[in-house]
Amino acid sequence: MGDADRRAGNRPDPDALLALAGGESRGKLTLFLGAAPGVGKTFAMLTRARRLRADGVDIVVGLVETHGRSETAALLEGLEVLPRRQIGHQGRQIEEFDLDAALGRRPGIIIVDELAHTNAPDSRHPKRYLDVDELLAAGINVWSAMNIQHLESLSDVVAEITGIPVRERVPDIILQRADEVLLVDLAPAELIERLKEGKVYLPENAQRAVDSFFRLGNLTALREMALRRTADRVDDQMVDYLKQNAIEGPWQTTERLLVCIGADHLSEKVVRTAARLASGLNAPWLVISIERADSPPPRPEKTQRLAATFKLAESLGAETRRVTGRDFVEEILRTARREHVTQIVIGGRRQVFPASLWRKSLPDALIEHVAGLGIHVVTSDAPDPPSRPERRWPGWLRIDNPIWELGFPLVVVSIATSLGTLIERFVDLPNVSLLYLLAVLLSAVYAGYLAALLAAVLSGLAYNFFFIPPFHTFTIASPHEVFGLFIFIVAALIAGGLASRLSDQATTAGRRAASTQALYDFSRKLSGTANYEDVVWAAVAQLRASLRRDVMLLSATGGDLSLAGAWPPDTELDVTDMMAARWAMEKNEPAGNGTGTLPNSPFQFRPLGASAGVAAVVGYRQAGQVLGAEDEQILGSILDQTAIAIDRARLSRESLDQAARLEGERFRSSLLSSISHDLKTPLATITGAVSSLRELGDKMTPESRSDLLVSIEEESDRLARFVANLLDMTRIEAGTVDAKRDWVDVGDVVHTAVQRAGRYFPGRGIDTSIADGIPLIRGDSVLLGQVLFNLVDNAVKYGGNDPISIYVRSDAKDVVISVTDLGQGIPVADLEHVFDKFFRREKPDGRIPGTGLGLAIARGFVEAMGGTIRAESPAVKRRGTRITLRFPAASVDDTPPEDE
Repeated sequence: MGDADRRAGNRPDPDALLALAGGESRGKLTLFLGAAPGVGKTFAMLTRARRLRADGVDIVVGLVETHGRSETAALLEGLEVLPRRQIGHQGRQIEEFDLDAALGRRPGIIIVDELAHTNAPDSRHPKRYLDVDELLAAGINVWSAMNIQHLESLSDVVAEITGIPVRERVPDIILQRADEVLLVDLAPAELIERLKEGKVYLPENAQRAVDSFFRLGNLTALREMALRRTADRVDDQMVDYLKQNAIEGPWQTTERLLVCIGADHLSEKVVRTAARLASGLNAPWLVISIERADSPPPRPEKTQRLAATFKLAESLGAETRRVTGRDFVEEILRTARREHVTQIVIGGRRQVFPASLWRKSLPDALIEHVAGLGIHVVTSDAPDPPSRPERRWPGWLRIDNPIWELGFPLVVVSIATSLGTLIERFVDLPNVSLLYLLAVLLSAVYAGYLAALLAAVLSGLAYNFFFIPPFHTFTIASPHEVFGLFIFIVAALIAGGLASRLSDQATTAGRRAASTQALYDFSRKLSGTANYEDVVWAAVAQLRASLRRDVMLLSATGGDLSLAGAWPPDTELDVTDMMAARWAMEKNEPAGNGTGTLPNSPFQFRPLGASAGVAAVVGYRQAGQVLGAEDEQILGSILDQTAIAIDRARLSRESLDQAARLEGERFRSSLLSSISHDLKTPLATITGAVSSLRELGDKMTPESRSDLLVSIEEESDRLARFVANLLDMTRIEAGTVDAKRDWVDVGDVVHTAVQRAGRYFPGRGIDTSIADGIPLIRGDSVLLGQVLFNLVDNAVKYGGNDPISIYVRSDAKDVVISVTDLGQGIPVADLEHVFDKFFRREKPDGRIPGTGLGLAIARGFVEAMGGTIRAESPAVKRRGTRITLRFPAASVDDTPPEDE
């Protein structure tokens, strides 16, 4: 081995390092494990806690059950004990562990006894080990205790040994994830002696316990289980340490188990047996269920049983998977090769005669085809309760009556016999058997394979009795008739089987095609939807149509949940429902009915994960009715597409917000640039003039001082106009422009504005033309004068040296004012933008004059007075700009009285 290979071989295992890093944020679980009640788990836990408390460790007692043992109760003195939560149940008060109080207290270590306990119905979690898991997720170290019989994988074995079923169970994954397992051991004989002395149970219960559970053989078997499981856990910890520290050794496992289950009652035993086998081999294991592609959907009870078995396997530490295929043996072997499986665990029952003559059991078929793999067959003497297969009938024959279902072949065979007898009275029909073949096909299509089999048998008997000589007997005279009858029955069976399978395949294909089409339509609908509300209602409608249940979608915005859409629309959520939905959002895991968190809610809530976290939470009414495999796949597809669409809508909204922010930044930059130029220029002129007057005032001629004073006055006016523009723009945006509704003579306003412009722009020619008979308008003369001045100011900046023209005319019921310059004009693309804030055009010399507020203010004032304003570039010579104002003229009834 080279140096590089040696260095590579000494590297720590990446998966082990990731597991170690992921566990840094979680609390540490210390589990006190015992073989049976009374071995001293709680006593050992409290004794150790008192020592740590004396050393200054922050350790509190969340819940401890003393069961009347005075020695244990005495150890609680001096320890901080959290108060219990009072819950009303069936007319009495129950004391439970207060999870929220423990999370609020956040001690360094908390003691939570009896890990396998079942919580009261109104608790957040149905089991106490789930409370402990939430404490660990919050970073709190937990001490707890349990007996070995409470392990899920051992509960059936313990029930067989002791004869007492174990109702309180804990998944094996809890023991596997425990950071420290302390075995509290006591010899069985000594434990029985303690029981007789009343140190375990009260005297009235002690003798009954000795006679039932606490027998020497039972305790010895339980002790062996506890020792073995503790040793396995210690071995796992040693392997993890070797992997994390890159210590070479023969610790790597090469075993991997494949477990095959179905919807029968034996599958639960198969899973428990496989869990014990995997634990003993220290091997990972995969649990699969195979479904035929052409099979109809299973009954609800089978769906729920299979879902419960999968949930059990996951709680025992298995990976689960659903597989679709036609040949079970082929799919099992393909999965075994792909997953590098070394052993297969499968359930099997004794084949019943006569089915064993023509069909092999699945374990036998596997043994025949497998090579190099170990196969474990788990058997059971208790058969599954008989279940009636589903039948599909036409609309008028959908009757769930087994007598009618069995009678269907009898009816169609009777009809075929009657038709054949009737036809033979008029025509010699040599192939009357085709009528019976039709009866078999109808039975296969409308009642299934068993009905087709019965129809084939009845058809053979009827054909022999009525149509094969000697008639009306079951005797066959000619040998060729025997051969013909045999061929007919075989052909009928084959045709019936094919017709039944084709019918099943057509029904399944139609159902899946409808689901695929619905998902395709939903995907197309979402692809063209960028609005969040549209996505929500599209998802709710699709979920309702696909699941046929009450559904809702809650928006996870701003760190809180709010109902965004539901069907029916009047769906209301109570406190428990909202807690489950909030848990799904915060923990990014399912909550509610059918889960380990708040299962009392009738809804199950699932988070929609997006790139930025949980985007929404979807809830659907479950109430104990578990979704089937097909509905689960449809739900997963809808949730994935909805999450992508919501994320896309969020990104689109953020993109628009970002574009608005960038536009705002651009406006802000333009404003700052304009302000810096329009403020600095007049201020620099004023400052320079004042400095000159102060330093050289006595030495300057009167004409020079007068010029400086004129400059100061002009620049001050310019500065005042700029500030006034800013204030006007602020008023317009705030909507506080209060335009008067006085009678206004447009001609007078135009003359006043021209005179004002003449003072600010001396030497600039302004031509005016006011038509005769211009009617009055309702408006504000001050605002109109400011508008005209701004338009003249804009024409001066961009109109060159040519004269500016102002025309006033009457057009129908409007008064039209136009301000025209002969400058460079405005491109057509910019005509709609010249009235935007901070919009400025570059002059031919490269300068960009002004602040871009004059025309924006003009539009605001004009619209406040009820008028309109527009810009155009005349086509003549392709130069110049015309700004046109239109105001409604006063009607005859609105003319002012003579004394106004």
